[in-house]
Amino acid sequence: MAVASKNLGEVKPGTKYDRLIAAAKAIPAPATIVVHPCDESSLRGVADAAEAGIIKPILVGPSAKINAVALRHGIDISGFELIDESHSEAAAAKAVELIHAARGEMLMKGSLHTDELMRSVTAKTGGLRTERRISHVFVMDVPAYSETIFVTDAAINIFPDLDGKRDIVQNAIDLYTQAGFGTSPRVAILSAVETVTSKIPSTIEAAALCKMADRGQITGGLLDGPLAFDNAIDPEAARIKSIKSEVAGRAQILVVPDLEAGNMLAKNLAYFAKADGAGIVLGARVPIVLTSRAESPRARMASCAVATLYADARRRRVQTVAG
Repeated sequence: MAVASKNLGEVKPGTKYDRLIAAAKAIPAPATIVVHPCDESSLRGVADAAEAGIIKPILVGPSAKINAVALRHGIDISGFELIDESHSEAAAAKAVELIHAARGEMLMKGSLHTDELMRSVTAKTGGLRTERRISHVFVMDVPAYSETIFVTDAAINIFPDLDGKRDIVQNAIDLYTQAGFGTSPRVAILSAVETVTSKIPSTIEAAALCKMADRGQITGGLLDGPLAFDNAIDPEAARIKSIKSEVAGRAQILVVPDLEAGNMLAKNLAYFAKADGAGIVLGARVPIVLTSRAESPRARMASCAVATLYADARRRRVQTVAG
């Protein structure tokens, strides 16, 4: 199935994740290394995604504890390979080792802390770094917004510099285009205001990112910024401010100034606007499903679906080059 031909972004509110999950079910399920799934929510999310045919899990962690959780909560893991590692840090290291051994196409976070997993992923020796900065994208289904919205980076890079933001933007564009959401996504570089001012450094970086796109240093998307949140996502707000661009009022990717702003934006959308937020880490050798205990089962499934679509696109691209 040529998923990239389907536009998963422009769909009716409330159906975005359904379309996403359906697309992932239609392609081969990738082997997925699941790190330390030692509580009900993480283990059930794995089992649900596997039952849906979206992933093929390999569980890594303390086998006695994982089996006990499965038994206690009635979760069938009998069909999954289980590799015994005594604690979370060892599980993370083993998971990275398995990726290097070509045992999996994706990583998935279980019940360990994010920083424990990312320490192994970002290790200078034996990690999964590439030439690209590692970053996080929330793929959000906001009921009040007609399209799937990306928010980046709200989980990995605390205060990224300009070069880091270039990679953050490129990672998000690549995910959007390669996972089948559409082509040439509209990217809003957010700040508090829509004019460039030396008093707010993020406005200067926004302008620089747009010029980098003009000069081919960022490719595949339409960038505009700085934009305030309102005139990035609301056409009337953009009209009132006399902002004329392809992006203003119609953004599909929201690039935040720093992690604090992104985290607050994503959680505001989740709790005030009742949005679901699928999470994926990009820029490593494989996509990483990054979920939290507060996520809904639907969001967990969507996180796996996004990563599966992206992994499939990468696989097909490698096969094309090799062929």
